[in-house]
Amino acid sequence: MLPLTLRPYRATDRAAVLALIDADRLPGQPLVTPEMLAHALAGRSAVDAEWWAALDPPAVEVATTPDGHVVGVISWALRPGDDTGLILWLHCREDEAVARALIDRALSALAPRAVEAFQFSTALTLGLEALPVARRRATRTALERAGFTGERLWRALRAELPRPGLPVLDGVETGPDPQREAAWRLLVRRDGRAVAEAVVGHPVQGVGVLWWIEVGPGERGRGLGRALLGSALDLLTGLGAAEVVLYVDDDEPPGGDRDRTAANALYDSAGFTEVDDLWSYTRPGRLPGPAGAAG
Repeated sequence: MLPLTLRPYRATDRAAVLALIDADRLPGQPLVTPEMLAHALAGRSAVDAEWWAALDPPAVEVATTPDGHVVGVISWALRPGDDTGLILWLHCREDEAVARALIDRALSALAPRAVEAFQFSTALTLGLEALPVARRRATRTALERAGFTGERLWRALRAELPRPGLPVLDGVETGPDPQREAAWRLLVRRDGRAVAEAVVGHPVQGVGVLWWIEVGPGERGRGLGRALLGSALDLLTGLGAAEVVLYVDDDEPPGGDRDRTAANALYDSAGFTEVDDLWSYTRPGRLPGPAGAAG
């Protein structure tokens, strides 16, 4: 491996950094645009906006070869509320040596604090939280070798649209979602009560997102969830989506408070396929005194 130089990001690096990010693009994710990159560089994101608002302005650095070729990029920031460092995003065409150099640079800048990595969404994706570990094996290995511990959080799924085999509901109330930007809510009422709802994101480059679907306890097991899913996907198709992505937080075992066995079975039977498992990472801070590091 040629020696690397790490330096702050420059505007002239934009094309190279966009290419690095798109080299890691998952199925069901849009191509990253200059506007999306600009938001990430500035520390903004429409998804998880409250988490981004709690951070100091992020640092962004690139790794270059002796001839000036950009081979990696990393962004990190400090959360002053609890004095924790965060590695926000990293791309390096899955070259482990580059990943390790980038992670070491961030840890050096954030020491001696505890550091979290890949904890929430960036403006570079459609709500993709955490690291897709199957497709980002080198980054995962570099994190673990740097003392990070991983936790599986999400299951990323996708499906092509339309999905004509699913039932749809009559009388669904549809309108802008009051809680989420560029999203639509589907609401089902029975006897004046809201008994089920779904939220979808407006398509970006032909990709829609199913953000949320929930059926009240008293209405489950009657096919309402499947029909509401069909209605949500039908709405996305009408808005111009050719595919849809969703994320299932099935990190708890069956029988837990957030058992997602039924949800996973619904999505699998509706034609969704698994893209990857999404993991986040944490590394403890360094202890004071001669004992040195914890981790």
